[in-house]
Amino acid sequence: MATGSVSGAAVRGCTHPRGCHTGDLPVLASATVGARFWLLIEHSGPWASHLEDCRLPEDVHTLIKRAVHLGIRPQLIRRPGRRSPYGTGIHVMVADSTAAQPWLAESVLAGPDDLDMDALVAGVVPESCILVSEPVFLVCTHAKRNACCARIGLPLARTLAEILPDRVWETSHVGGDRYAANLVCLPHGLYYGSMSQAAAIAAADAYRSGEVILDRFRGRAGIPEPLQAAEHFVRSHTGELSVGGVAVESSRSDGDTTEAFVRGSDARFRVVVEPMTLTTPCGTACADTITTYRLVTLDRLAPVRYATSALT
Repeated sequence: MATGSVSGAAVRGCTHPRGCHTGDLPVLASATVGARFWLLIEHSGPWASHLEDCRLPEDVHTLIKRAVHLGIRPQLIRRPGRRSPYGTGIHVMVADSTAAQPWLAESVLAGPDDLDMDALVAGVVPESCILVSEPVFLVCTHAKRNACCARIGLPLARTLAEILPDRVWETSHVGGDRYAANLVCLPHGLYYGSMSQAAAIAAADAYRSGEVILDRFRGRAGIPEPLQAAEHFVRSHTGELSVGGVAVESSRSDGDTTEAFVRGSDARFRVVVEPMTLTTPCGTACADTITTYRLVTLDRLAPVRYATSALT
């Protein structure tokens, strides 16, 4: 099996193909499809491999079960380098990543009944929560799920937290261990993978300015992977980097091929993509295969006659 590396340093015990953690292999169109709504729960740990197996207060388990039932993605979070309990109450944040204007809100709950999750999935800020104006950055450090996430993610989270105190959290599994270190930017649910410390700082700075960086950009959570790919190729073609500057308007699939109509900042595009499998650098000895997307066609259709917001 291959040994992953970051900046040339081997990660012991890593079974991912070479290049997964360095950015040498493509990461595009790999953001978690099911993450439209988020529930972040502060808990200092330790974290078991799966949330349902963690030793958590019963109230926290109740919140997680309700979230999963409603299609909300639960995440445990903790401050980088800290392992002390939060204190009185349950500190949570909730987010809607695919709303016309994505939002993030925060609360300290006395119990699980204080959080109206039905409101969240309806796109409404729960009454017990207060909107948060600053973004939140999650770095996966879930060692029991995959050792690579902790070995690469922990130093990245601590470095990023020094630059953006109170905005950075370690988090449980976000999906895509092979892309560690993984960074998620909320409320928009932007995923980055194979992050070095310099790449994470650049991505966080860009997001705070309402932009994305295509290097190591996995995509936007909550939309199908082929549509993430279509958006990626339009951004690459046009150079449009504003978060809300590119969006799929409609799409249809025929077998493995997907046709999407994508709005850019000043034009619409017809984009056709299809999946492709890469041969990993370590050859057939690797159990993993790397699936990505290739661009079949990209056609400019017509100008866009309305403006777009930078953060929608």
